[in-house]
Amino acid sequence: MASLRFPFLFSQPQKTPSSVTSNAPSNFFSSVAVAVAAGGYAGAIIAITQSSKNPFLESAKNFLLSNFSPNKNHASPLWGCVSLAGNSAPVTEARTGMSFPSILKDTQRLLGIGLRKKAVFGLKNIDVYAYGVYADDADVKKCLAEKHAEHSVSELQQKEELRNHLMENDIRTTVRLQIVYGRLSIKSVRSAFEESVGSRLRKIGGYDNKELLQRFTSQFKDDIKLPRGSIIELSRDHDYVLHTTIDGKEMGSIQSKLLCRSILDLYIGDESFDHKANEDVESNLASLLHK
Repeated sequence: MASLRFPFLFSQPQKTPSSVTSNAPSNFFSSVAVAVAAGGYAGAIIAITQSSKNPFLESAKNFLLSNFSPNKNHASPLWGCVSLAGNSAPVTEARTGMSFPSILKDTQRLLGIGLRKKAVFGLKNIDVYAYGVYADDADVKKCLAEKHAEHSVSELQQKEELRNHLMENDIRTTVRLQIVYGRLSIKSVRSAFEESVGSRLRKIGGYDNKELLQRFTSQFKDDIKLPRGSIIELSRDHDYVLHTTIDGKEMGSIQSKLLCRSILDLYIGDESFDHKANEDVESNLASLLHK
């Protein structure tokens, strides 16, 4: 449901060529683009340098030097593939344009991003919020390294139990929700959590824990506004303390392993909102354990 890859290609209207001379710059820049894609930055520069001097070639070389230099930092591509390859640039959820920091609270690394959709009258899905899943580097290595030390990265990437171990262990984690739907009310959020978290509490705990559910949902008070771009963070601290913050203001904290496990199950459990986020979390946990 939730691919983070480049979603569409749009055909462009064809232009009637006016002359060989006028098309030469366009053709050359197309060749440069192919060179960058196929042979990389160095190959494109060599191709330009070996060509005869003219203003178009000089412009192309300057463009490459300023935009594709290996020493230049670039933001992550728009389609937002989450990777741990030493990149600290923000990652963008492609379908909504919401940008997520790669590092949160100095030590928590982004493992995956997803999208929460909601059907309206059974006819149309609306994008409610995008979310990012973070985990503390040191905690992940401390809690999970021994369990999976004998497995290679490729083997670990196929292991769903990595997500289960992340949910079960005392690892500092954060689920960061960034509101997409501009008409979302706090009552709708509270009602949605009553349903979704309530079902997880019953599934995982084995009974209807209405008191715990009410303690959690009562943090979402009626006077809170949630315009597009608002941020809700659900953070599990050590000793299974769940902190809820909205736009940087803490709404409350609850110590409960069951509640923490239920919240994480919404976002990286087997029946999560976005299965692509699950795949990213598994892959990046595997990479993190072998760093």
